[in-house]
Amino acid sequence: MPLDTASLEKGCGGRLTTADQLCGRELDRFRQALTGSSPITVSCTLQAPLFDEVAEEMGAEGRVAYAKIRETAGWSSEAARSGPKMAALLAAAAEPLPTAGTVPMESRGVALIYGRDEVAVEVGKRLAEHLDVTVLLSRPGAVAPLHRNEFPILKGTVRSAKGHLGAFELRIDDYALPAPSSRTQLDFGVPRDGATSTCDLVIDFTGGTPLFPAHELRSGYLRADPRDPVAVERAVTAASHLVGEYDKTRFVEFRAELCAHSRSRITGCTRCLDVCPTGAIASAGDSVAIDPYICAGCGSCAAVCPTGAAGYALPPSDALMRRLRSLMRAYRAAGGTEAVVLFHDGEHGEPLIDALGRYGEGLPANVLPVRVNEVTQLGPEVFAALFAYGAAGVRLLARARPKHDLDALHRTIALSETLAEALGYGSGLVAAIETDDPDALGAALRNLTPGRTAVTAAGFVPDGGKREMLRLAFREMHAAAPVPVDAVPLAAGAPFGGLNFRVDDCTLCLSCVGACPTHALTDSTDRPLLAFEESLCVQCGLCAATCPENVIDLKPQIDFVAWAAPRRIVKEEEPFACIACAKPFGTRASIERVIDKLRDRHWMFTGEAGEARIRSLMMCDDCRVEAALNQGFDPHAPERAKPRTTEDYFRERETSGPAS
Repeated sequence: MPLDTASLEKGCGGRLTTADQLCGRELDRFRQALTGSSPITVSCTLQAPLFDEVAEEMGAEGRVAYAKIRETAGWSSEAARSGPKMAALLAAAAEPLPTAGTVPMESRGVALIYGRDEVAVEVGKRLAEHLDVTVLLSRPGAVAPLHRNEFPILKGTVRSAKGHLGAFELRIDDYALPAPSSRTQLDFGVPRDGATSTCDLVIDFTGGTPLFPAHELRSGYLRADPRDPVAVERAVTAASHLVGEYDKTRFVEFRAELCAHSRSRITGCTRCLDVCPTGAIASAGDSVAIDPYICAGCGSCAAVCPTGAAGYALPPSDALMRRLRSLMRAYRAAGGTEAVVLFHDGEHGEPLIDALGRYGEGLPANVLPVRVNEVTQLGPEVFAALFAYGAAGVRLLARARPKHDLDALHRTIALSETLAEALGYGSGLVAAIETDDPDALGAALRNLTPGRTAVTAAGFVPDGGKREMLRLAFREMHAAAPVPVDAVPLAAGAPFGGLNFRVDDCTLCLSCVGACPTHALTDSTDRPLLAFEESLCVQCGLCAATCPENVIDLKPQIDFVAWAAPRRIVKEEEPFACIACAKPFGTRASIERVIDKLRDRHWMFTGEAGEARIRSLMMCDDCRVEAALNQGFDPHAPERAKPRTTEDYFRERETSGPAS
């Protein structure tokens, strides 16, 4: 493949030297590079195991990164123009990415084989050497009994199932044991409902409805059609290896204090609950809870979470954006133009790109591939940052039959498209390519039309949480826009927007302030007021649902002027002074509204006694209690006759004289 030395030197900096067989007779040059303390980027992955072994021998395994420039750039019909791309890929690979945490899982090999007929029994015979097997048959027909009971065979139908590898729990109806006297077929005893079974593995050969949503992503749950011998063999092989201790990646880091799910038993944001394919997310009071053992790592929850409570950890949003910054800066420095970033995963996308490079025309020179764990992890802040950095388009490579639901990704793409078009970058710039065919991938990339790029590309360094990245990326995208506008209306349900207040009807009760989970709504300790900061609003709707006066409406949009401005005061009033001690309490509007609704309209506030109660409403808490005691009335209850005492009876007797 050709090497554009000038472009590589411009993009990567410094003088370029080349090797012919760095993984062979020139391996000592790699060893020599490791003797320093600088990080090393190897531009080929073919001999990565060899390089890792050498680095480990020299105690430098943490300093080696890899970039694949051969299959992604050099093997292409446009290889001669791929110098800027090679420089960009090398620069991006050198950007360090933090490692994600893990959670421990342990399987002791206790397996439940769930089936209908002899297929399950035969699998049980094969796996009994490796696992502690129990076979459960749902509504079985004629099944021959074992000559020797090497493992239990039971009857029952799974009513519900929960758990994961090493910790499954199943509720079973129609549960029955076989009769030991079964002759030609298994005869079962009297069934009962509500039995419980715990196990480490569930192997499902019923051919019916899966026991779990997104069942192929549930660790420890294997399922195959009993009529498909190949699928059965694959399940048997996989099950025989699922014994031992495992470390499962913790894909999502969750911060409950940032969650906008609920307040005061009023439901607000449910975006993550709506998109989780495996049921790993559940409501947990004011926030949600994410089970890391069930989470399959699609990242959709992190992509749609507007507050940053759910953040993808493989890698975190700011680390990925720093890598994209290095990619785009090196590409521009090397003379590259009209960059289109192609996001792909390793399991599906990387083999397609490799096949296109080896057997087809390869990727175009302006298409920069970026590998991520799942394309569904990408949120709108990533696309906004890329346009700010000077990208002319974004493509996301997904399966023709996706492993994860792509609805949330399509909504994110639609939101990013709306922003790009409104700000003058162009239309059709963010899209998914859903294919399993490398030739179809190549055709889609060759036929795309890049959009307009940033007037002046941004250079901001991403740092912070998800919400900070959103605010920063959107502001930078607006600042670099070819045709900037002040505000962009968004579709209902968007996670950004403002609030419409009917100020005249607001009593400044400040219920909305207590309900707001992001502190977009605030008050003041000095005087009665309500303030709003639009850049913090996530359109959860808790304020509107909590407001007793029903004066708040959601307004989905991105108002760049409001995002750049400090918080604005929505309503401010003079405090109402107590008529007894002059201490400020409440607001004039709220006190006057209460008095207007009660005077001469409620029996407690009519007549002379009612006026006294009206005056008590104009007092602070302390003075109101004192007035109630001094005047002998309860301002919150009807007047009652005073209780009669012994002294009252003696007094009446003295005044009325002796009885006749």
